[in-house]
Amino acid sequence: MAQIRIAKTASDLQGILDLQWENHLSRVSDEVRQADGFVTVRHTPEQLLALQSIAPHVIALEEDQVVGYVLAMTKASRDLIPVLIPMFDQFDQVYYKGKKIADHDYLVIGQVCVGKNQRGKGLFDQLYEAYKNQFSGQFSFAITEIAKSNTRSLAAHRRVGFEVIHEFEEVTQSWAIVAWDWK
Repeated sequence: MAQIRIAKTASDLQGILDLQWENHLSRVSDEVRQADGFVTVRHTPEQLLALQSIAPHVIALEEDQVVGYVLAMTKASRDLIPVLIPMFDQFDQVYYKGKKIADHDYLVIGQVCVGKNQRGKGLFDQLYEAYKNQFSGQFSFAITEIAKSNTRSLAAHRRVGFEVIHEFEEVTQSWAIVAWDWK
C-alpha cells in the first residue's frame, strides 16, 4: 500500500525525476503510449525544486521509492518551465465559468504519473484526492492540458472529475484543456 504525502526531501524530488524519465514520451514504445499513457515534459532538478518552493508536489511512496506523483504549478510558476509557457498563454485566452481562466484563482497540474507496477490499483485517484485536499482551500479549480493522443490520461482525468473545457491544435499535437471544479 502506497503512502501519499507532500514531497519534502531531495530524495523525493529525485524520485519524481526518475519516474518521469522512465515514463517520458521519448522512452516508451508506441504500444505503451497507447495502453498506459506517457508524460511529455522533463524537468530539471532546479525547475522541480523551484516549483516545489511555490506549491508542494504530492507523491506516493512504496518502500521509500516514488511510485506516483502530481506536480503543482501556480500563476507564479508560469515562467519557470519555458516549454509550458504556451500552456499558460492558452489559459489567458480561454474562458471558464464566464471569465478568462487567467482571472480565476487556479492550480495547474504540472504533470501526473503513476509507475507501471502500480497502475490499475486506484493510486491515480488517491493522488488526486490528496492533491484536492491539499489545495482546494486556496484554489477554485485545478487545470491542465493533456495530449489528445494520451487517451488513458484523458479517461482517467474524466473519471476523477475533470471536464474538457477547450481543445486546440499545434503543429505536432492536438490538446485538450481540462478543469476540475473544486467549488
